[in-house]
Amino acid sequence: MLKEILSIPGKPGLFKLVSQGKNMLIVESLVDGKRIPTYSKDKAVSLGDIAIFTEDTEIPLGQVFESLKAKENAQACSIDPKADNDTLRKFMSEILPEYDRDRVYPSDIRKLINWYNILIKCDITTFVTVEETIEAAK
Repeated sequence: MLKEILSIPGKPGLFKLVSQGKNMLIVESLVDGKRIPTYSKDKAVSLGDIAIFTEDTEIPLGQVFESLKAKENAQACSIDPKADNDTLRKFMSEILPEYDRDRVYPSDIRKLINWYNILIKCDITTFVTVEETIEAAK
């Protein structure tokens, strides 16, 4: 599911992939529903390709979202993304205790919370597919 959701640097919010053209992607904002073209220079990144650093490996973003969903009972995040850095780090250690404190910055945690809240608001609550769960278990 997260493979179709994109983050585009320089544009706020998240976008759903609608269509592909010859030199562009057509995306729809999850925040306001507007459709816009995005080009290769925009460097759109699929949320399915993002991972969070841990002490010894990387955890896919979908699994981190699942941990966050379990902690928040599938509701919007209870912590304010604009909270101070120590509060954000403490919150992150509750959902992913082994995260790498040197490589995961407070700005990354803010982005994680914002993205999660956008997805929950849009009723996107399945972050890991059955195939990904089986693969992670191996």
